[in-house]
Amino acid sequence: MFTSNPFADLVNVIPQSAMKTYIFLMIILVAGGTIIDMIHKQSAKFFFANAEKAKLNAKREVSGGEKVSLAVSTLTNEVLTSGEFSNPKRRISHLFTMYGFIIFVITTVMQIWASPMAADATPTASLWWHIGAAMLCFGGYWFWFFIRVDVSAEGRPWYKLVRADMFILSLLATATFALLWSFNRGGSMAWLLFALFILSSTILFGGVLWSKFAHMFFKPAAAFQKKITKADGSRENLPATYDLNDPKVHALFPDIPEYMGKNPENMGLGIKREAPKHY
Repeated sequence: MFTSNPFADLVNVIPQSAMKTYIFLMIILVAGGTIIDMIHKQSAKFFFANAEKAKLNAKREVSGGEKVSLAVSTLTNEVLTSGEFSNPKRRISHLFTMYGFIIFVITTVMQIWASPMAADATPTASLWWHIGAAMLCFGGYWFWFFIRVDVSAEGRPWYKLVRADMFILSLLATATFALLWSFNRGGSMAWLLFALFILSSTILFGGVLWSKFAHMFFKPAAAFQKKITKADGSRENLPATYDLNDPKVHALFPDIPEYMGKNPENMGLGIKREAPKHY
C-alpha cells in the first residue's frame, strides 16, 4: 500500500488533466495571495526602504564574495537547518514539518504527473509521499499540542483558536486526511476522506492572504539582510555586542572595569534560567 499511487484510483472518476489543473490553480492562489499580502502589508516596500536606510548608515562596503558567503550561511543555517530557533524542541518540530511538507508536495506532483496513472507507476514517490505526510503530522501535532507559546507558556487550552491558526490547522488537516484516505482506499469512507483532503488543501493554499504561509518567502531575505547589516556595521541602528572581558572594550567604556571589574562575573541565564511557566 505504501508504494502504490493513491491518485491512480481516481483516474476513472477524475481525469488526470483535472488533477493537473487543480495543482496549477493552487500555485496561482499561492502566488496571488503572496502578492496581495505584499501589497496590503507593504512588506516589500518596507524591506527595500530598510535596506536603503542601512546602506546610508553602513560603516564599510561588503564585497561581492562576502555577500555570497553570507548568502550561503543564510541558506545553510536559517533555511535548511532552522538554526535561528534556540529551543531545540521547536527546531526539531519545525524541521519535521518543513521537510515533511516539501516531500509531500513534490511527491504529490510526481504521482499525479505519472504516466500512465498506474498504481505501481511511482513506487518510490508513493513511499515518500506517505513518509512526508507522516513527518508533517509528527512535527505539526507536536508543535500544536506541546510547543506553541500560548499553550506551553501562557497556559491557554490547545483548542482555543484564532485566525492565525488557520495555516497550521489546514496544513495538519491536509496531511492527516491524505493519510486516512490512502489507508482507507476501497473502503466506505474513501470518498469522504478524499473530499476532506481536497477541502483542507484548498483552504491551505487558498488562504495564503490570511495565514502565515507568505512569511516563508520573506524569511530568507530578511535573514540575509540582517547578516548584511551586521557585516557593513549599520546593524539596523542597534548597538554592537561586546565581550565585556575584552581590554579594547574597557578602553571604549571605562565604566565597565570601574563598576564591574576587569573580569565581569557571569551574570547567569537570566530569564532563560527556567521555562516560562508562570501563568
